[in-house]
Amino acid sequence: MAINTSIILRIEMDHASSTFGEFVTIINRAGGDVVAVDVISPGKEKTVRDVTVNVSDSSYPRVLEAVERYPGIRLINVSDRTFLVHLGGKISIAAKMPIKNRDDLSRVYTPGVARVCQAIVENPAKAFSLTIKRNTVAVVSDGSAVLGLGNIGATAAIPVMEGKAMLFKQLADVDAFPLCLDTQDTEELIRAVKQLAPVFGGINLEDISAPRCFEIERRLSEELDIPVFHDDQHGTAVVVLAGLLNALKVVGKRIEEVKVVVNGIGSAGFACCKMLLAAGVQRLVAVDREGPLRPYTAYGNPAWQWLAKQPQLCSEEGELLDAMRAADVFIGVSRAGVLTVEHLKQMAADPIVFAMANPEPEIDPELAAPHVRVLATGRSDYPNQINNVLCFPGIFRGALDCRATCINDDMKLAAAMAIASVVTANERNEQYIIPSLFNENVALKVRDAVIEAAIRSSVARRIPPEFRVESQSLA
Repeated sequence: MAINTSIILRIEMDHASSTFGEFVTIINRAGGDVVAVDVISPGKEKTVRDVTVNVSDSSYPRVLEAVERYPGIRLINVSDRTFLVHLGGKISIAAKMPIKNRDDLSRVYTPGVARVCQAIVENPAKAFSLTIKRNTVAVVSDGSAVLGLGNIGATAAIPVMEGKAMLFKQLADVDAFPLCLDTQDTEELIRAVKQLAPVFGGINLEDISAPRCFEIERRLSEELDIPVFHDDQHGTAVVVLAGLLNALKVVGKRIEEVKVVVNGIGSAGFACCKMLLAAGVQRLVAVDREGPLRPYTAYGNPAWQWLAKQPQLCSEEGELLDAMRAADVFIGVSRAGVLTVEHLKQMAADPIVFAMANPEPEIDPELAAPHVRVLATGRSDYPNQINNVLCFPGIFRGALDCRATCINDDMKLAAAMAIASVVTANERNEQYIIPSLFNENVALKVRDAVIEAAIRSSVARRIPPEFRVESQSLA
């Protein structure tokens, strides 16, 4: 998938040997699109202008080369608007109140702060109400599995985690901070997160490679008393289930009756399988590079071993093509090009296909569209984008508000159903099974559903006022 961006070219044009019309033409021929022009320094012989050009990732170098080779043009500077957004980082820390005088200083710092510290010593739970722990999440990564980039390391992963922190704040008013740890040793990473945990009300693990991510999440969940959530696994699974619930309503099928093929049993694929089984899927085929997983077979991979023991795992022989025979649903979290039209023709009537490999899906959506009833991808340029942004802000908002000790399966299922419910019966169709990323109702509905599930499953340490009457009636 081509990534589009804008660049600003500051050029000095010699009027004797070039014209602006010719300049625009050569940019167009190189694949760029001039969208704005600002004159910086006019003159009779030479003019300096800022020219804004839309480019794709492939046309970017061609445009620069064409400009540098064009006679009468001196390229002074190139500003990439994407890079400009990141200058100095994308987030900052702001105080909730100004310190205007000595009295203010004595209350927020010494000596007044000592009383607050002592109150927390006497009752550690007060940290949730008297510090930023109440509303702060750590976005933790080691940069070992950044989407589309691979193992780029901790420092290079910072822009991604900053972006996630922005989404937390905008969509759910959760304060999040990027913590990119310079280690890919499982024990060191676990130890570092545990040492930092007192400041935070929740831990969002991000872009950590499999199978290490399973162990890291399991250990931290067991050893900390705050929610730990690996978004690459569970966020994907929650949004997949939300989309599938609505897709099944569109085609008139029940989740207990359909055959589902999940291709790519890494961290996200495994979480999708677990979520589908929890939601009621009775016929699941899990496929990886070695072919379909076989029931009751010994595997070295603990995730595969767990799946092999589940009675809902279907026994299939052969390759993906064989597994697709009479399948109602295909869920791809694998790689580009593994799915063909021939695969789709093997499926049952009214097939549902979620091709979510990034940046290129398992099959070209244009190629797949004539052969499926409902199609979803991870891309924003096609309908039905399956995106974790629909999930994690509301889940953590709810978990923080009820001070949940964890994010359990009940809370994840509730989140999926809440996301699905945002799309009403009148709106739901083949092109609209999942709400927009910017629909403000999503985070609110997910938050409420997560709190209700946390209270029901006894992991909530606080019941928000609006839930107290309901929880008392349930008791």
